[in-house]
Amino acid sequence: MNRKLWTMAFALGVSAFAMAQDAGAPAAPGAAAGNGTVVFFREKKMMGAAIRYKVRENGVELCKLSNGSFCTVSVAAGKHEYLVHTEAKDSLALEVAAGQTYYVQGSISMGAFAGHPHLAAVDKAVFDGMKDKLKDNTGKDLGGPDDEKK
Repeated sequence: MNRKLWTMAFALGVSAFAMAQDAGAPAAPGAAAGNGTVVFFREKKMMGAAIRYKVRENGVELCKLSNGSFCTVSVAAGKHEYLVHTEAKDSLALEVAAGQTYYVQGSISMGAFAGHPHLAAVDKAVFDGMKDKLKDNTGKDLGGPDDEKK
């Protein structure tokens, strides 16, 4: 009886781990039919270096942007609104077309107690100019405690 329970628990754990790995894998442009790709990135700068924040859509964490990082997300074509916050909030509305790649730059401005995050749509050249200095954070460090201010 115990052996069956352990075997079932192990199988469920392996299945859940495999699904989590698939969900966080870097997306190639147009990887799934009807999907587009959004690349979120944040330049490595001294100001706001200790601040990191999660990018969310409809309450779902898509990625975490820390200083000098990027993440790639495959999303369904259509209208999207991405939200970031520390002590202040910012959002970005984006119309995503299937097979297209979009670039969203995150930044930090000064706030009273913590930096204020900002999102802005930019072109590929901006990302290409700094991607060699950025760390890929796709699918990492998600689902834990809400720690945007750390």
